[in-house]
Amino acid sequence: CGVRVWCMFVCLCRDVSVWQANVKQNQKHLLEQLTAVLTSSPGPPTQLLLAQCLALVYRVGDSLTSSLTVDRCNDIIRSKDDSPSFLPTRLAAVACLGVLYEQLGRLLINSFKETMANLLKAMKSAESQGRCEIMLCIERILKGLSVSAVSSHRDIYKAARPCLTDRSMAVRCAATKCLLELQREAVFLWSTELENVATLCFRAFEGSNYDVRVAVSKLLGTLLASALEPGSKRNSLEEVMELLSSGFLRGGAGFLRASGDMLKGTSSVSRDVRVGITQTCVVFVSILGGAWLENHFSCLLSLLMVWVSHARVTQYPADAVSCRCCVSFILRATVGTLLGEKAQIAAAKEICQLISKQKRVVDAALHEGNMETRVSPAEVAASQHVLVCALFELGSLLQDLSSTAAPLLQDTSIGMLDTVISVLLHPSASARLAAAWCLRCVAVGMPAQVAVLLDRCAERLNALKSCPEAVAGYSAAIAALLGAVQLCPLGVSHSKGKMVMTLAEDLLRSATQNSRISIQRTRGCWLLLSALSTLGPTVMEHHLPRLLLLWKCAFPLSVKDVENELRRGDSFTWQVTLEGRAGALCAMKSLVVHCKDLLTDDVLSRLFPLLSCAVALLNQLPFLIKSYGNQIKNAATVFRLRVYEILTMLQPKRYEESFGTVLKQLLNDLTGPEITTCAELNLLPSLCYRQDLALLGPALQDVDQHYIEEQLHGGGSGGGTLEYDPFTIFEKAQEVPTPLPPGSALAAAAVQLFGVIFPHLGIQQKAQILEQFCEFVRQLKGARQQTVQIHVRSNLKSNHLKPLHSHHCLASSRRELGSEEVQRPALSLLLGALEGPNPLLRCMAAEGLARLVQVLNDPNFTVSITLMSFDKLKTARDAITRTGHALALGAVYRYLGGISSPQYLSTCVGVLFTLSQDSTSPEVQMWSLHALSMVVDLAGPLYHSHLEASFNLVLRLLLSTPHTHVEVQQSLGRCFNALITSMGPDLQGEGAGVCAVRTSCLVGCAVMQDSQDCLVQAQAISCLQQLHMFAPRFVNLASLVPSLCINLCSSYLSLRRAVVACLRQLAQREEVEVSEHAVALVKELPHVTIKEVGLEGALFSLLDRESDPCLCRDIQETLVHMMSSAAESNLAHWLKLCKDVLSASADSAAAAAVETQQEEDGDRYDDSSAFHAKSESSGPFSNLRWSTRVFSMECVCRIIAQCENGNSAHFNMALAQEQRLHESADFLVLHLADLIRMAFMAATDHSDQLRLAGLQTLLVIIRKFSNVPEPEFPGHVILEQYQANVGAALRPAFHVDAPPNVTAKACQVCSAWIASGVISDLRDLRRVHQLLASSLAKVQVGREVSSQLYNESTFTMETLAVLKAWAEAGTTGPAGAGLLKLVQTDLATLSRLWLAALQDHALLTLPSQYSSQLPSTGGSFYTAETVEQARPHYYSAWATILHATALWLNSTGFIMVDEGPANLSRPVTPTSMGQSTSLSSVKSPEDVNTDRLHLILGISVEFLCSPHSGDQMENIDSCLQALQALLEVPWPRSKVGNDQTLGVELLSVLHRLIVTRESPNIQLAVLELVRQIVCAAQEHVKEKRHSAEADDGAAEKETVPEFGEGRDTGGLVPGKSLVFGALELCLCMLVRKLPQLSPKLAGSPTGRGGQTCSLSNTDCRLVTSALVILSELPSICSPEGSVSVLPTVLYLLLGVLREAVKGSVGAESGQLVPGILQALRTVLTSPMSRAEKSRGAWTELLRCALHTLLESWHTGSPGIDEVTMLTSLTIFLLYASADVTTVEPLQTRCIQTFRASLESKDPVLSRSYQLLVSLFQGPAPVARPFILALGGCLVSQLQEVEKSRPQGPAELQAVQDAIRALEALVFAADETHCPQLVAVLLPILISLLLDENALASAPAASRSLHESALRDLMRIGPQHSAVFKALMASAPHMKARLEAAVKGNQESVNTKAQAPRVINKNTPSIQLKINFL
Repeated sequence: CGVRVWCMFVCLCRDVSVWQANVKQNQKHLLEQLTAVLTSSPGPPTQLLLAQCLALVYRVGDSLTSSLTVDRCNDIIRSKDDSPSFLPTRLAAVACLGVLYEQLGRLLINSFKETMANLLKAMKSAESQGRCEIMLCIERILKGLSVSAVSSHRDIYKAARPCLTDRSMAVRCAATKCLLELQREAVFLWSTELENVATLCFRAFEGSNYDVRVAVSKLLGTLLASALEPGSKRNSLEEVMELLSSGFLRGGAGFLRASGDMLKGTSSVSRDVRVGITQTCVVFVSILGGAWLENHFSCLLSLLMVWVSHARVTQYPADAVSCRCCVSFILRATVGTLLGEKAQIAAAKEICQLISKQKRVVDAALHEGNMETRVSPAEVAASQHVLVCALFELGSLLQDLSSTAAPLLQDTSIGMLDTVISVLLHPSASARLAAAWCLRCVAVGMPAQVAVLLDRCAERLNALKSCPEAVAGYSAAIAALLGAVQLCPLGVSHSKGKMVMTLAEDLLRSATQNSRISIQRTRGCWLLLSALSTLGPTVMEHHLPRLLLLWKCAFPLSVKDVENELRRGDSFTWQVTLEGRAGALCAMKSLVVHCKDLLTDDVLSRLFPLLSCAVALLNQLPFLIKSYGNQIKNAATVFRLRVYEILTMLQPKRYEESFGTVLKQLLNDLTGPEITTCAELNLLPSLCYRQDLALLGPALQDVDQHYIEEQLHGGGSGGGTLEYDPFTIFEKAQEVPTPLPPGSALAAAAVQLFGVIFPHLGIQQKAQILEQFCEFVRQLKGARQQTVQIHVRSNLKSNHLKPLHSHHCLASSRRELGSEEVQRPALSLLLGALEGPNPLLRCMAAEGLARLVQVLNDPNFTVSITLMSFDKLKTARDAITRTGHALALGAVYRYLGGISSPQYLSTCVGVLFTLSQDSTSPEVQMWSLHALSMVVDLAGPLYHSHLEASFNLVLRLLLSTPHTHVEVQQSLGRCFNALITSMGPDLQGEGAGVCAVRTSCLVGCAVMQDSQDCLVQAQAISCLQQLHMFAPRFVNLASLVPSLCINLCSSYLSLRRAVVACLRQLAQREEVEVSEHAVALVKELPHVTIKEVGLEGALFSLLDRESDPCLCRDIQETLVHMMSSAAESNLAHWLKLCKDVLSASADSAAAAAVETQQEEDGDRYDDSSAFHAKSESSGPFSNLRWSTRVFSMECVCRIIAQCENGNSAHFNMALAQEQRLHESADFLVLHLADLIRMAFMAATDHSDQLRLAGLQTLLVIIRKFSNVPEPEFPGHVILEQYQANVGAALRPAFHVDAPPNVTAKACQVCSAWIASGVISDLRDLRRVHQLLASSLAKVQVGREVSSQLYNESTFTMETLAVLKAWAEAGTTGPAGAGLLKLVQTDLATLSRLWLAALQDHALLTLPSQYSSQLPSTGGSFYTAETVEQARPHYYSAWATILHATALWLNSTGFIMVDEGPANLSRPVTPTSMGQSTSLSSVKSPEDVNTDRLHLILGISVEFLCSPHSGDQMENIDSCLQALQALLEVPWPRSKVGNDQTLGVELLSVLHRLIVTRESPNIQLAVLELVRQIVCAAQEHVKEKRHSAEADDGAAEKETVPEFGEGRDTGGLVPGKSLVFGALELCLCMLVRKLPQLSPKLAGSPTGRGGQTCSLSNTDCRLVTSALVILSELPSICSPEGSVSVLPTVLYLLLGVLREAVKGSVGAESGQLVPGILQALRTVLTSPMSRAEKSRGAWTELLRCALHTLLESWHTGSPGIDEVTMLTSLTIFLLYASADVTTVEPLQTRCIQTFRASLESKDPVLSRSYQLLVSLFQGPAPVARPFILALGGCLVSQLQEVEKSRPQGPAELQAVQDAIRALEALVFAADETHCPQLVAVLLPILISLLLDENALASAPAASRSLHESALRDLMRIGPQHSAVFKALMASAPHMKARLEAAVKGNQESVNTKAQAPRVINKNTPSIQLKINFL
């Protein structure tokens, strides 16, 4: 190991500039060390690395002595030492020669001949490992010397010839590589020797394995491709294909043997050869490329068809099936992979012409002469195989092309559909079935064709009932088309189901009319009925009664009748009978599979008697076969198969009475004398543990060629084909079903049924059956024993698997298998298989043992099994026994939760260590290492003590295992992977032991990476991936990533899977580093260059070529991870990449350059200016498929979503431009034009899937960029310039032929575009409006007259999408009234359609118990059959439609108008919403409005009550807005007000909503709605009171009954009281925002005690809204009721007020106070406070409230808001009755409060004066005490102003407010006292005046006060002239002061009058609206 590490270290240090001098200085010493390693028997990996090191030393250092090393190596090779110990040295010398010549090239030309002669001589006596190494060495020599080695080319060729047919597969592969290198210069290989080489390659295919076939096919394909080069001897495709044809038809045998086989009439061509030639043909065409294939496809197709039509391959059915598969694979692997979509369409035309030609030949032969001269069977066989291959390939092409192939069907020149349908009349069943499958592919690719083809086939079937071929062909076609519906999301009309049911019944009814076609009609009937079940339970529930009746007619009435039947009938009758019953059973099976919901107890009770008759008939089948011969044998086999299949799917308990008969038949079918050879790979792999299958070589699903490789394992049947079981044609599958022949299928079904029944048998029966099995296996010999073993052990394994389905069955199996008599034979069977020669059986037996141990769960039994295996391994010497028991050791604890015994683990590890080192048996090594890997996984942390030894063992074996034993290396890789996983995160440690282990991991991975085997390389990558997961910093990405990129386009699927899986993990964590290392790789990959498009571009190309679903998913995830990590930082690159991918199609340029004509001459924008795209052919990609382009559009949407979470500049053009000036950043908004362009290109493509992706991208763009302003044009948004592009992108989606899902998505985009507000001018919106108008017209036509191409639910989807789009256009967007105008013209029609949709939705939301009330014919837009499919569409659209309908009703005010006919094809709803014209059902406008109101209310309440509405916040918002819009109209308000129950229900729902939804907008809307409900109740109560007063007269008001809640008692009943409900809701809101209000919460942490509870602006709005509602509640109560509710209202009002004045609500309290005061005023002015019955109680309660208010003031905190408290006190005093405020001591306390406020400072003082003004002007009883108490204080304060004049604005305001208060006091006095008070006021005003000198120098506040006082004097003086004159006369000084002030004021006025002429010169012409000073 140390040697290996040292060599690796030297080899990796390849920086020449650093090491060159050191190497030259130490070259001699290095060479000595390396030579010592050479002679020390190095292991195979070390040999290669040693050679690389030697070459490196000579290349970097001095190369003059290199010849000495070559001579030394030659001497070693010539050595006569043949001992095993010398072999590694000889192999190392061979490896050194190869690498030296490869690296040094012509420097060693002098020794070349000697070396070559030496190698070729050594080849003759070398063993397989030596021959392999010599071939690889010669390959390297040829690579290094190139043309210089031409002299030895012939010798090398001669030496390589026998190696191609060597018994060692590794030697064959090495020889192939050598010849592949040789052909680069040796022209004779693909010229004169081409035939010989081809024959040699054909022989190399015989007995080959997968690796040999791949290598040889690559060689031969390359040679053939070279032979077609211009100037070569063979330059015609026909000549080259003739060579392949000779091998395909005659094999690799010589002339004499082939001629002898031809004379004997046997085929000598093995399937290995044909599979190899098939792969050769694929390689050959792939090398020539797609362009060549496109030009030569017609010729190639004709030549391939010769293969399948040749007599040598059609002689035996199995050979014919195998050859068809080979040709189909060639076509799929070339046409399906190499050609772009346009070329594929051309290829489809060629295939169609071929089909037409073949059909004409058959038709001509059929119609020449009379019917006796029908075409010969050989000719029919020849044509049928050609047609099968052609039709299957045509179907695959059409399915892959999908809707892109639509023009192909419309091309009348080829008549594709007519051609395919014509084959349905072909005499051969296989051709008819292939045509039916082709039609199914057409339907899957283009769902619009399903209904058309169904109608066409049904019509032809009815017309040609008397033709057997027509009945069989058209019934198969209809069945296939019904099966296609499962893959078509848009479905098919339910009427087609009825049509098919009628057809089937008609066929069955007429089956007995003509015996010539009885079988075809019977089979066709049941085939149709079986396929009908695939449409699902919604269709079948309508046909089930008729189907049950048909089943009943197909079987005898009782079991006794079965016996009576035997006496009747003949061979033909029984054949028809068995066909019919088999078909009936298949129809039952199909119903069970696809319609489980319909299998009620009643249905099952009617089915099981029929099944009993079928089981009883099983006993009679041997008698029938004996009586009527083999004519009915096949029908009997199929009947048994159908019985087994249906019984497997049903509960065994229901047919327990038939167990005996069934078991007898099962035993006979599995072990009887007539059993057929079973294809083991069709039965056993599913019963094996998946990981164990790796022991058997590359799994079929892990290779690209699995379609043909499985032909080699299909037994004698040659694999499955459709004609073996036509009933599989309707299965849900993308690929052609390949059912097994009836015999093999019967064996597999018998095994499955046995596994179902066995657990339900008694112990004695189980033991007896198992003993029988053991006896059968012991008695039989040879191939039959092998078959019985497979069947029997599969039964036992299947039995162990089945009980695990439930705990009940598991417990039962433990109990019943625990008995000794059952365990013993079961164990005997498993152990026999474990020691058998068949490796698949050994794997199955190990899994069976694991299951048996799990089921028994007995520790003693488990220990006994392990001890037995240990003993066997100690004593056994044969490899088979050792491999089986080694695997058992690893599997036995598989299902017991792992290994928990350290003792067992140590013993097991020791045994497996020993076995894994047995170099004499690679098979034992492989199985034991695989078992060791399982033990490592099962032991978990318990294995840590063995890790170091295990790593050393695995690494030692890796270094010593020859390259020829790749299966051992593969097991070592799996073991290595398990060890790394077991080590886990401990690999990050720094200890010496961990470092050693980590080094072992890296060395082991490097060794495996150097392997020639792809699976070993894949294991190396997987190990490095695990290592990177646990210790990422120790994995060198600089070397790993390039190796991954190189293998990205490997020809091995398993390697590509490993590469992409590793890249996916790396991209998640280190995407940037991965991309950098990938770009640094200069090596070019096929199709793309990483250097040009990066790793992500290479992944896109790989995604386009791959067909493996798992690999495609991994590629997509890798790209997504890379994008999520780097898209935002490398935005331009990713968008360009997506754009290049989208543009890379044959039609992309045309799609991008779509030019649309002007809609009107006056258009300001023309859609043709959308895009004029240039051809993208120069891009890095070419001819990508639609699926890849769809993924690129998904990537664009992901990029937009990712940018949304990033920098805000991505969606702000101005900010993006600004930031880009300062930093090299990129932003999404700068690429908006590219985004729109990509969305446009996708939306206008031929592919429907791409159109959907494009429309979705356009929708995302509109939503994200609609509000982005355009910096260059203020007032406009950036999307406005793209309106023509949006219109052009949308138009194709509204075409009459557009699929409904595309139209629905386009409607969504239309509504988003209109609602976005991008276009405010209605004239600019008319394009989109016209599109919506056209869709509305389509909806009005209705579904009856529209073509039924799809399921009725698609009409629902499209209709609701259209109605939702119109609804959004009328309810959203900034244009408001303009948008309503846009909708106004169609509002009459829309309103009816909206109402119809809402009524449908209301019906569909009814609980299931009311389903009987649904209309039997369906609703307006759905049918009864599509209820379940329609519900999701209604659920997505109803809320918007509801809102729009409510707005419409709001605008009309519920006034009925004559809206005219809606032009509907059927009534709008079952009740027509009151618009029915029949006189018996005419409703009054009142009733119609009531229905509409209840409809909207009902839908809203149902949704708001739903527990699932939490995810639908938009719907909740729409619902609440709709209700608000309704309640804005008087009529619905009156309805809600009249119906208290309705109001209470609404409040209950709203209460729940406000509790469960935290959205402020939702809560505000709820409170607004509650206010409207309360207002409705108010209006109702007022109207009642007014009516009562008017009726009883004003004089008798005291006798008027009281209205409102509470009545005479005042009680409010919870749940029935509107007031109580509103109180609850408001209380809930208030307490949630202010927990301090609740006494229970006030001191709790939730209530936050006295802490500040900061309320936001929104919170304040919510609290205010709740208080407004509270204040209105007393008004809807009776007097007694108002008394009941008033305390709560006052408590909450005052509580909120208290918190507001205390400052507990934070800074937003200023927003809250006005609402509180308004609510308080509303309560105080309530009419209930003055009502006779409640006046007293109200007075007392209001006094208490006033007292509480005063107390909270005096006991409050120092920081209390006195202004708010004074204001609230003033409101009390002014609006409450005098009885409340004039009582003592309240009045005194109020006066004292104001007196104290007059002694406060500003702003309280100023506000006090203002409030006194209101008080003095208030009612006399309230004002008088305050005037008397506070007047003197007011006067004295004003008198003090003369001494201390105001110095600032606040003091000035206070003085002015005081003057206003005194003035109000004066005017409030009566006339007698008024002069006296005026005499007090005037001196005070005069005292505020200043003399002329003081005025000039006085502060601004004093001057303002002077001017204010002067104005007041001039205003008040004239009003009281007498008092004024008397005062002036009595006080001269006052008079003088006043006169001076008046004079000064006059002078000031004159000065100001002259000033404007001077100032006006400097007055600016533009006045600023804001004073910035």
